Amino acid sequence: MKETCVLAYSGGLDTSVILGWLIEQGYDVVAVYVDLGQPCEDRQAIMRKARDCGAVESLLVDVREDLCRDFAFPVMQWQARYEGTYLLGTSIARPLIAKVCVDVAHRTGASVFAHGATGKGNDQCRFQLAAEALDPGIRVLAPWRIAAFRERFPGRQELIAFCEARHIPVKASKGKPYSSDENCLHTSYEAGLLEELTTDGFGLVDFGMTVSPQAAPDAVEPVTIEFEAGVPVSVNGRRMAAHEIVLALNEIGGRNGVGRTDIVENRLVGMKSRGVYEAPGMTVLYEAHRLVEQMTLDRDLVHLRDRLSPEVAEMVYYGFWYCAKMDALGAFIREAQRPVTGRVELGLYKGNILVRGRTSPQSLYDAAIASMEGGGSYDQTDAEGFLRILGLPLRVQGRVRPRRG
Repeated sequence: MKETCVLAYSGGLDTSVILGWLIEQGYDVVAVYVDLGQPCEDRQAIMRKARDCGAVESLLVDVREDLCRDFAFPVMQWQARYEGTYLLGTSIARPLIAKVCVDVAHRTGASVFAHGATGKGNDQCRFQLAAEALDPGIRVLAPWRIAAFRERFPGRQELIAFCEARHIPVKASKGKPYSSDENCLHTSYEAGLLEELTTDGFGLVDFGMTVSPQAAPDAVEPVTIEFEAGVPVSVNGRRMAAHEIVLALNEIGGRNGVGRTDIVENRLVGMKSRGVYEAPGMTVLYEAHRLVEQMTLDRDLVHLRDRLSPEVAEMVYYGFWYCAKMDALGAFIREAQRPVTGRVELGLYKGNILVRGRTSPQSLYDAAIASMEGGGSYDQTDAEGFLRILGLPLRVQGRVRPRRG
């Protein structure tokens, strides 16, 4: 009896080749396409392609709402950016893909979960750590870590030739050999000519979610976003589901050239890699969320969150989503976000996000206290004693320490 393998199947170059290779190895393959809101893809055509290539079953699982509501929005509440820049669009999606595939494996009796991540990248860590956390007994199969597979397919040209010989349609070509990964949160571009750091990534890549700032309209476009307990709930006065909010802001941000980045980042395995990203909707949401927090979170709480934020970004980037530490951090951020309710009015203009106004029923901002004008409810003479106490250790140190400079 053949062993059943669940393959995380995108319909792209790598997983199309891997599907055929797994069948050659004697597996019954269940191809699972996890719908993360990938734009401009014919889902049913991908399912047919999987069956035409020999999959015993092809499944489409729509998790767009889960991705935005349960994964992307909590990461946004942390204001988490890997190495201060990357909004983690691919990283966030991988544990959810693994969860879906493990669930399918349980339903179909499969004992193996296969994926197309390479042995050089981060995705292998995200897939494997998530799958093993959810089912310690499942076997994770990564063909790119198998010597025989790499000998047969030493590079992308051999993968493309494999598909051409079998009339398998794929987006990659010999003329444009960079790789892309898409979901409703972002699109990433890497490999091929992008591996040369002197290449102009913005000039090379055929962006799908954004126009260039230079080609964006010459007028500021207003947009209003409302939050409840740290969760975005409406755009321009219309309440929407989580993934609908992201899609709406992708459209608005994208046509105004918002959300492009070109990064050289440090992978978990230790090497540096170059990626070009576009994330218009999430870029707008991060900024809007930060502006509501500025009104509604007290200083010590937001500073604590900001100290933890880089660690959360690393955990997401490395693949430690399903673990006790992340569960505890999730409880913290849910509690911390309770007062983050309000409305932000922004203006988008040629890649820029401008602040036009903000209000909140939970605002801690008090103009009578903060005013630089005379009067108000803050007595400046109170600062005299406060500063005498605060400066006490400095005065003591100043008497015994040598002067500097």
